[in-house]
Amino acid sequence: MLNQKTVNKEVIINGIGLHSGKTVSMRVLPALPNFGIQFKRIDIQNNNIIIPSVFNVTNATLCTKISNDHGVQVSTIEHLMAALFGLGIDNVMIELNNEEVPILDGSAKIFIEKIKSVGIKESNIPIKIISINKKISHREGDKFISIEPSKTNLLIDFEIKYQNSLIGTQRNLVDVYNSNLSDIYASRTFCLFEDVKKLQSMGFALGGSLDNAIVVKDDEVLNKSGLRNEKEFVNHKILDCIGDLFLSGYKVVGKIVCSQGGHKLTNDLLRKVYDDKNNFSLHEIKEKTLSNTLVNRVSLRSIA
Repeated sequence: MLNQKTVNKEVIINGIGLHSGKTVSMRVLPALPNFGIQFKRIDIQNNNIIIPSVFNVTNATLCTKISNDHGVQVSTIEHLMAALFGLGIDNVMIELNNEEVPILDGSAKIFIEKIKSVGIKESNIPIKIISINKKISHREGDKFISIEPSKTNLLIDFEIKYQNSLIGTQRNLVDVYNSNLSDIYASRTFCLFEDVKKLQSMGFALGGSLDNAIVVKDDEVLNKSGLRNEKEFVNHKILDCIGDLFLSGYKVVGKIVCSQGGHKLTNDLLRKVYDDKNNFSLHEIKEKTLSNTLVNRVSLRSIA
């Protein structure tokens, strides 16, 4: 049975917001089946619940920001959402005392470690998945993304193209439910050295440092430890894509092909999918009809 899961007990995570530069304390709390994933701004007294959903994304510039009908926001949720997706967690309350999820090391690795350290609790309520019925595409200039049917898997074929000689063109294809995802979840956000001052003047990356991002200057990685894996740049984009896909509210079965995309392109694609009910089907899983274990438990054990 592929049943809904939550954390076994609260997970406490403290850190700094990548873009706000503000310190934040966050608690990931157990929740009952069918509760879903919810964010709660405990620094705000009223109307402080924000649901991570496709249509609650209010800004997708350099991160994914969600808001409720009262304008209460939470930003940079994508790495945490990817960790929850990968661990198969469907139901949690996430409490924060500030506007941004902590960036930690710039990847999803620490989120996964923290959650695994308290354990995962399984219910007797089956999960639901969303499967894609026909190909949907979205293009913005040179940027392109599509999703099409797949029998039992979530495949992500992602390509990036940078003028920088070190990053250049990278491409990777990941079978999310069957691959070892340790490199994906450990891959950090990155930027070019020459863009840092511009980003900060625009109010971004105020909490950025070599502790939470890869910084590339010409043909050199400024981080003393170097890269964690050969395709860390494109792998981080795949990590972001996984987290943003979870805003669909379900595990996704389909094939994503993306070139030079990001948070906005993924969100725009999901909005197109939901525009027509004939584009997708919703299934309750009552037996192991998906390949492997869907939550990819074996692969995630290697993340330490």
